[in-house]
Amino acid sequence: MGCSHYLQGEFLLIEGVFLATLTDLLRHHTDLNDPARQHLRRLVAIWGPLSDLSFGDLLLFTSAKDKRVLTVGQVRPTTNQTLYRTDLVGLFSQDRPFIRDVLDGAGRTVVSVSRAGISEPVRMEVVPVRHNGTVVAALASEAVRSPSRSTGELERAYLGVVDQLFAMVANGSFPYAFDDPTAEGSPRVGDGVIVLKSDGVVGYTSPNAVSALHRVGFHVNAVGRNITEIGLPRDVLRTAFGLGAPLTHELERGESVAIQLRLLPLMDDGRAAGALVLMRDVSDIRRQERLLVSMDATIREIHHRVKNNLQTVSSLLRMQGRRVDEPAAKAALDEASRRIRSIALVHEVLSREGGDDVQLNDVLRPVVQMVQGALVDPERPVTITVEGTGPIVTATTASSLAVVLSELIQNAVEHGFVGTPSDADRSVVVRLDRRGPKLEVRVEDNGVGLPEGFNIDTDPGLGLTIVRTLTTADLGGTFEVVPNPDGPGTAAIVRVDL
Repeated sequence: MGCSHYLQGEFLLIEGVFLATLTDLLRHHTDLNDPARQHLRRLVAIWGPLSDLSFGDLLLFTSAKDKRVLTVGQVRPTTNQTLYRTDLVGLFSQDRPFIRDVLDGAGRTVVSVSRAGISEPVRMEVVPVRHNGTVVAALASEAVRSPSRSTGELERAYLGVVDQLFAMVANGSFPYAFDDPTAEGSPRVGDGVIVLKSDGVVGYTSPNAVSALHRVGFHVNAVGRNITEIGLPRDVLRTAFGLGAPLTHELERGESVAIQLRLLPLMDDGRAAGALVLMRDVSDIRRQERLLVSMDATIREIHHRVKNNLQTVSSLLRMQGRRVDEPAAKAALDEASRRIRSIALVHEVLSREGGDDVQLNDVLRPVVQMVQGALVDPERPVTITVEGTGPIVTATTASSLAVVLSELIQNAVEHGFVGTPSDADRSVVVRLDRRGPKLEVRVEDNGVGLPEGFNIDTDPGLGLTIVRTLTTADLGGTFEVVPNPDGPGTAAIVRVDL
């Protein structure tokens, strides 16, 4: 296989980087405007079926700024052997005056060319690519067509369709104006082909299309029948023909079989002259999607049940606390109940959102509401606010942070304002600050500040011990308590890696 008609080794470089993408080549080495470049990107995004239907390699050429012919696109067929083992994108073509002629407006051209290593002549058809009436590129299809071999029904049908598509490329109606070229898993020719006439009657079905129809329960010969008898809704056919735009529909047989139909109208002078229907068996894909939906629902249900169980344990602790007369024991049970509710809040969010990750703010808001409702005395109000947006974290990280923040907010409310006047302005601010790969959480109050001689490492309080343990052991972070740098009060600072 050769590429003797190309300048070998003359690759396009920008700042030492080889330009192999269509976008870079068009932007840096052509004078095409944005709409024209977008037209070519859309063509390349959906030109796989054209290569398959023509049984040939497709090459896309355009005029460079210096008027040389530049190769900007290449695709190989899945229905035939390729003529090129090498990548030609980014090379300048030479000794091909007919490419230049088409770029200059010569119209569709068919020539016979030779290729190194191929004994038979190669048929090359060059099609002008028009956008808004202007030729912006040339599309070449190259394939070996032996004159001594008779063509079969499949080959005749494919070549007839691609001739219509090439005519649409030449008049600017392909690629379609209304289409999503990034549609996931679009069918290709090898998956199955149905050719429709202008009235929606089936003119041809490929062997793979026949097999696909059998899987959805259609066992009679489809040729000569209207596509609506196969299962394509009439309004889908009318809409595709009326808009001149592709549409997708799926034929299903229970939950075990799903066949995707991609209908491409073949336009002639603004009217639908027929359609190409590409088929694809998506049964396994739909089965996997249903499985994922089922798994997601199961995960949500598990989080919901865990939340309910934790709330039950929390309620039992509160009930036990109401029956205890010893103040210290009562306080310990209440604090244990609150800590369990903090973890339950994470599972409540996950039961609504699904998945294993959660937005930290979605957990922090109910934690603040819980602490504010349980600990703040209406006679001595404390304003608790949250500033900043936290990251999305795993459920495990969220659970640990929920307990940590609950403890720090509670500590600020209970100990930060001891001895302050009843009419004092009391506030606790939770600040979330993501700094690169680290998250810094600050819980600041404007209260009385740290007691004299305070040492976090020797403080006997259970709350700060829990915070220190969770931060360092579970989250792999650091924890410190310092005077509030922005005024009176205290700042508790937690830093963790994300």
